[in-house]
Amino acid sequence: MTGALLTALALAMAPTPAVADEARTVPSQAGPLRVETVAGGLDHPWGIAFLPDGRMLVTERAGRLRVVSADGTVSGPLRGVPDVAARGQGGLLDVALDPAFDQNRQVYITYSEPGPNGTAGTAVARATLGEGALENLSVIFRQEPKVTGGNHYGSRLAFTPDGSLFVTLGERFKFDPAQDLSNHLGKVVRLRPDGTVPPDNPFVNRQGARPEIWSYGHRNPQGIAVDPRDGKVWTIEFGPQGGDELNRPDAGKNHGWPLVSWGEHYDGRDIPDPPTRPDFADAVRHWVPAISPSGMAFYRGTLIPGWQDNLLVASLGEGGIVRLTLEGDAVTGQESIPLDTRIRQVVTGPDGAVYALTDEEGGSVLRLSPATGDGVAAGGQDKRG
Repeated sequence: MTGALLTALALAMAPTPAVADEARTVPSQAGPLRVETVAGGLDHPWGIAFLPDGRMLVTERAGRLRVVSADGTVSGPLRGVPDVAARGQGGLLDVALDPAFDQNRQVYITYSEPGPNGTAGTAVARATLGEGALENLSVIFRQEPKVTGGNHYGSRLAFTPDGSLFVTLGERFKFDPAQDLSNHLGKVVRLRPDGTVPPDNPFVNRQGARPEIWSYGHRNPQGIAVDPRDGKVWTIEFGPQGGDELNRPDAGKNHGWPLVSWGEHYDGRDIPDPPTRPDFADAVRHWVPAISPSGMAFYRGTLIPGWQDNLLVASLGEGGIVRLTLEGDAVTGQESIPLDTRIRQVVTGPDGAVYALTDEEGGSVLRLSPATGDGVAAGGQDKRG
């Protein structure tokens, strides 16, 4: 290896200094919000998880996992990340901490795992977070079958209070398999943290069905959040041309794709609306035109008290964050927070601020907080994902 190549490699692995950025202000019903760039220079950041010390694990779709410090310093890529099929919408995707991370330092990642003959499928791996590396990595779940194409991996992770791990899986732009229980395409699956199947999953005893399946008939669910009020799961997914959906998937529910949808095919062909099939679970809310939703989270901070228990949705189409107010299982209000860029994921930080990832080659971690400083606030081919 030449000296020039060694120097280039060292530079690529070295931490990147914090990004100096002038904060701006955006309007909201809670009052003006201060938007700061915590860190920049990230290649299509996709997933984010806060470590107990306030640092962040951030995935880059190209296949890199980095640590971002509170001051915005970005580490070099962590070692031990598996190979990914970084094409189309695929790559290194979500990241989550084990609920017992303080004791076991285990983290979970999802990614598009390459297979034979150009195929790929969503996989979930578990590893121990070491010094600059993922250690003892093992794959605990693989979407079957692996198929060709670069779209619709789904790929969000969430733990529920009972310790179950939920994973959203896109139908890989293959349509009909979302209705077939013999595969994992277009499904939400429920696992134990080690990847084994909980014995009370709805299809454990059905012959020919994959026992990991929790709900099915999904298209491309890229968002999942656990309701702090009752511990249940909410998901959000891309419709086709229009018809994005917010859902509450429950055990065994069929959400109807591709037999029904509030949207239409990209060539303009109609798809029957969900009310024509009352045997399917309809969306809690749908959007026509589409908002192109990706990640989402419930706000659980104190910095913006008027947002408590609101659902925050990262919107690629709206160019910001869509805030939803809820009453029971119903959406009672909606507000768009304009950020003028595609937002891939949104989370509540340990400081009570809202953190968002921008979906760009030079992507950023943004921090949203009250601009007043007192923390008081009032109440053909799918290319979108």
